[in-house]
Order: sequence, then C-alpha cells, then structure tokens
Amino acid sequence: MARTPDPDKRTALLREVVDYLEARGVNDLSLAPMAEALGTSKRMLLYYFGDRGELLAQALDASRPKVGEMFHGVGTADQFSDAARVLWRQLTRGYQKRSVRMLLQVLSLATTDPETYGPYARTAVEVMLDPIGDALENVGFGRPDARVRATLVVSGLRGLCQDLLVTGQRARVDAAAEMVIAAATRAAP
Repeated sequence: MARTPDPDKRTALLREVVDYLEARGVNDLSLAPMAEALGTSKRMLLYYFGDRGELLAQALDASRPKVGEMFHGVGTADQFSDAARVLWRQLTRGYQKRSVRMLLQVLSLATTDPETYGPYARTAVEVMLDPIGDALENVGFGRPDARVRATLVVSGLRGLCQDLLVTGQRARVDAAAEMVIAAATRAAP
C-alpha cells in the first residue's frame, strides 16, 4: 500500500521550492538540479507535487499576495486606496518582494511560450483582478467599469514593480503608484 505524503514535509518542501525559484527563476526549471540544491531527489519532488507543471503552479500560488484578504470588506474609495497601498508595500517592501521577480518572469515567458506558461500567467492576473474588481464594485462602480479599473491597478502596479526592479528609483515609482491608486477610484469624466 502506498504511503500518504506527509503534509508537514510537503509544506516545508514547497517553501524551499518557492525560495529556490525566487532566487534562480523559472526559465530553465529542471527538477534534478532543483532537487540537488534542496537536498532531496527528483523522485521526492514528483512524489509531493506530481510533475514539473504542478510544482510550478503550486509554487506560484504559494508565493502570490493574498489579495482577497487585503481587499476583503472594502466599501469606500478611501478603504480601497488603503488596501491598494498595502498591496504596493507588500510587492515592493514586504515579504512579497522576492516573488515579484518570479511573477514577472512567468508573465514574460507567457508571451514567448504561451503553451507552457500562458495558464500560469493568466491565473496570476485573474487571482488579482477578481478581488480588486469586486472591491471596486463595492465602492460603487458597475461591473464592467470595476474590471477595467482593477486592470489599471493590477497592470499598473505590476509595471511599476518592474520599473523599480530595473531602475531602483523608489521615490519616482512610489509617486507613480500613488497616481495609479488614485486613478482607480477617480470618477469618470
């Protein structure tokens, strides 16, 4: 009879996988070198995660910000702006800072290898769009408009994360993030 995977070992190994991918990237993801670096075997990675694709999907899921929690209960424009600032700080200063590099790499790879990385990239966008769009609906915007505004926030902040990583110009990029956040709740002309 097959042994059931130990959930504590799996959780610990997933944290190590995320750390490995955040440090080395996902472009040339190969299980054998990863296993060696983590002090385990390729067989154990497959045992706990199924295959390379499922390992990547779980690592991305574990590393992304909990946007639903950040925007839960938002009902006013001020609450929305506060939640968006928390997201921005997490992406650029908090524990999410390292995962942004991995996310940006997956999004970039999806443009050149959509068959492999497209599903991960789409999920990464949708899991942020949905709670932010819902929060904007709670603020009072209609569903189509809320989705467009959520796209502004998600894509705008993501692009600014990339700008900050490339230039290191925090003051300028933080000011631009404030503009994106303010534009998301500004009344339509």
